[in-house]
Amino acid sequence: MNKPIIYQMLPRLWGNDKIRPKKNGKLADNGTGKLSDIDKDTLEYLKWLGCSHVWYTGIIRHSTQESDEGCIPSHPQFVKGKAGSPYAICDYYDVNPYLADNPEDRMLEFEQLIKRTHEAGLKVIIDFVPNHVARDYGKTSASDGHPMLGANDDREVHWKEDNDFFYYPGEALRLPTPCPLGMEPYMEMPAMATGNNCYSPEPGINDWYETVKINYGDNHTATWDRMLDILTFWAEKGVDGFRCDMVELIPQSFIGWAISQIKNRFPDIIFIAEVYKKELYRDYVHKVGFDYLYDKSGLYDTLRSIVDKNVNDNGMPVDLWQSTTGITRNWQFLGDLQPYMLNFLENHDEQRFASEFFGRDGHNTYAPLYASLFLNTAPFMIYFGEEVGESGMDEEGFSGRDGRTTIFDWWSVGSVRRLRKAIASKAYEDLKVSKLTAAGMKKDEAEIFCRFAQAVRLAAVDTAISMGTTYDLCYCNMSSDGFDKNRHFAFLRDYEEHTLLIAINFSDKAAEMKLVIPEHAFEWMGIPITEKMYPGKVINVKVPPMDGTVIQLV
Repeated sequence: MNKPIIYQMLPRLWGNDKIRPKKNGKLADNGTGKLSDIDKDTLEYLKWLGCSHVWYTGIIRHSTQESDEGCIPSHPQFVKGKAGSPYAICDYYDVNPYLADNPEDRMLEFEQLIKRTHEAGLKVIIDFVPNHVARDYGKTSASDGHPMLGANDDREVHWKEDNDFFYYPGEALRLPTPCPLGMEPYMEMPAMATGNNCYSPEPGINDWYETVKINYGDNHTATWDRMLDILTFWAEKGVDGFRCDMVELIPQSFIGWAISQIKNRFPDIIFIAEVYKKELYRDYVHKVGFDYLYDKSGLYDTLRSIVDKNVNDNGMPVDLWQSTTGITRNWQFLGDLQPYMLNFLENHDEQRFASEFFGRDGHNTYAPLYASLFLNTAPFMIYFGEEVGESGMDEEGFSGRDGRTTIFDWWSVGSVRRLRKAIASKAYEDLKVSKLTAAGMKKDEAEIFCRFAQAVRLAAVDTAISMGTTYDLCYCNMSSDGFDKNRHFAFLRDYEEHTLLIAINFSDKAAEMKLVIPEHAFEWMGIPITEKMYPGKVINVKVPPMDGTVIQLV
């Protein structure tokens, strides 16, 4: 199997071409992207880029303050942002009406998107949020004929194994947010526990107060069957995978059972886990049955620490946790789990690489990109706009100027608008800055795009990267001339006598490394020894600051 490349996009933002969106604007002010905006041209571009899957974030109906375009407004006291969070789902069997050209045909339009995606040779991933739902879950009727969460709960007890939720009998919910003027406060009686394991009728401002926690009991209950029914519903629509939200907050026994049940009927469906505890990785792969896990707490955090040190260097010595030796420690910790890790530099939870809080400039992305993308056969994820250096530094409304692209507001992302113009005109195909700028991209966006796209396309098709073995060269080059053990990283990738040398420079200064390949690497990877390539030969490699280079050896 080739290396999976997953492209995460928020359709609400992807297709929104509003040039000057208003801060904290309503849908009528700022507009929204539609499913139809993910057209043939878009999907052909993603295929060209090297993607294998598209993760459509925010498809399933969630709570929103909006009343236009088929939406039923939820109470603004608990909805985060005018648009609302895609992870506060109010109906698991429905599509967000605002995404459809004709809200009454929203499910049909999503089915058509699945078909378009498949016709382009791509697969579809959507979210499964098993830990929590919106506070007003069940207010719509699209789930008619399916078991409704909470419908048969005994609300006179705090916990009961057969209840879908946790209750606080006799106590009303006390939200941490003020009620808008002219409105009655949101009433929830009895109060329910909040999604982030906040077992209290009074969640705090940093809690997930827009959600309620689902109760799975201690054994197999009807809740398990109801959640399996949700997965089955979307699998039958043709979805190819589920990104499972915050699985560490639900029982492994449930999610393992659900995965096995779905794979019995749909063996090719993949499950991706959002997990953060590295000590649980092995259980989630071999015991629970996930295909891939976020390696946020591993490679992502390692690369972020390295970048933070070198981009924001204060002249102090490099601490161990800021050193490129951490990349070696991470793969050694993972061992045979490496192919199961989902590597990334961005997603909707993390700050954009080019933001002032991280890499500061999209041109600095090349070094960590080469490490995350080329190190092994593990899948790699791109967050829409990442390929043009989107900084996430807009101040959209509920989401402030925090380095993240909002998931809570009606908004339009300037760099993505310009990217979409280049897609529509096919200006991207030749990977020429001049063509991209002529199509409307800014020069720095075009430069970043060309480098980023070249790297992703290489990873998707080069057999050494997509299917080959890895040999870390750092241990045998610690004393090599020009090699900085704390700021440089080098490794081999090999597949069937096709061998690449990849050298990465995380320093803000150009590097001239004199690298040697040990005899063990030739033996272990089966690299043929020739007059031009032999153990101990010094290979001179020049790498610009915060960059990487790929050299074909065989």
